Amino acid sequence: MTTTATAPALSTADQLARALAAPETVWPGGRPHGGRSWPQSLAGGASGIALLHIERARTGHGDWDTAHNWLAIAVQGEVSAAANANLYFGAPALAFITHRAASASSRYLRVLERLDEATLTVARTRLAEAHRRIDRAEPPPMEEFDLIQGLSGLGAYHLSRHPHHEITQDVLAYLVRLTEPMPDPARAPSWWMNVAPTGAPSADYPQGHGNFGLSHGIGSALSVLSLALLRDLAIPGMGDAVERICAWTDQWRQGDEIGPWWPGLISMQQATDGHVHPTLRPRASWCYGVSGTARAQQLAGLALRDPARVQAAENAILATLRDPLQLDRLPEIGLCHGMAGLVHAAWRMATETGNSEIAAELPRLTDRLITALDQDNHDPELLDGTAGAALALHTLGTGSAPAPHWDTFLALA
Repeated sequence: MTTTATAPALSTADQLARALAAPETVWPGGRPHGGRSWPQSLAGGASGIALLHIERARTGHGDWDTAHNWLAIAVQGEVSAAANANLYFGAPALAFITHRAASASSRYLRVLERLDEATLTVARTRLAEAHRRIDRAEPPPMEEFDLIQGLSGLGAYHLSRHPHHEITQDVLAYLVRLTEPMPDPARAPSWWMNVAPTGAPSADYPQGHGNFGLSHGIGSALSVLSLALLRDLAIPGMGDAVERICAWTDQWRQGDEIGPWWPGLISMQQATDGHVHPTLRPRASWCYGVSGTARAQQLAGLALRDPARVQAAENAILATLRDPLQLDRLPEIGLCHGMAGLVHAAWRMATETGNSEIAAELPRLTDRLITALDQDNHDPELLDGTAGAALALHTLGTGSAPAPHWDTFLALA
């Protein structure tokens, strides 16, 4: 879908990518150190910046030498396939980016096979633990099913990598089971966590919380299951699972038909009161806000052949794009917490159904993002930095995100 934002978006993406081309200029010594900048980290390390250069090379806007240099840094050292491995870290993260590279170059196939084996082991271990937890009728920990740490993320990878593989079917079957009602009728829904939004117990959330977000909540499972339905995978109960999740999100949908929105999370007190105060409306970010929740609803509507749900989702993103107050709440540049996530989710939604009204709002938001990028120095990382902003602008500028889609790690495609 072409917009008047195309040329400036692509030009800015090119500039950002050039600034991120040489590892030694991005990080002193050419390697990241500490925090989520560990090389295997998709969010903050070399893996994430490699993804930018891989996507540019795949679409003919970058060179494979640059992509290869970043991949080489990402895979240096011992690759984690331990309990901390997930779509955003370790073997699964490296398999994710290598799959994108291998789709255009046979050079990476052997490495991908080894990473796949490690990722299969991670997924099988996680599945066994999850099913044991369900057998005990205990609430799930956040890291069991969320996108960043858990099985929704691993499911997103496997659905993209090998949709008909046994492990893909097993992860999807788990996500179906996750949505089935628990034996205790007083607990609802079955994906309600007994922890705070941080993933740890807290006195502020004595009875846990229900999470709608794509990063850490049921939105990720909704997206993955909906994408599987759209790809005609015959997993028993998937349609029912999507409908169960949608029934819950419909229960808590706020606003009106012109501008609906969903909370990022609710506490047990709010659930008991049946009320979400308007001040709890989340910012329009990908992780908890409408950039993620509207796309998940659009995918669910398409999967269920429910045009009213698709329309509500598109109304939600359109209302946000037209609301200066909501845009002002999103000054950051990133995919997770900032404007890049909103730009890309809106592009993805407009492209999916040919929504010209959403597309017409993209130039203005793109200008805001480009201005914000020019005004300050930013972290180079993928999730909240310039690498992610460059990917969103590159995609808008080229009008294409070829399969295997780079934004699978955001559960947007």
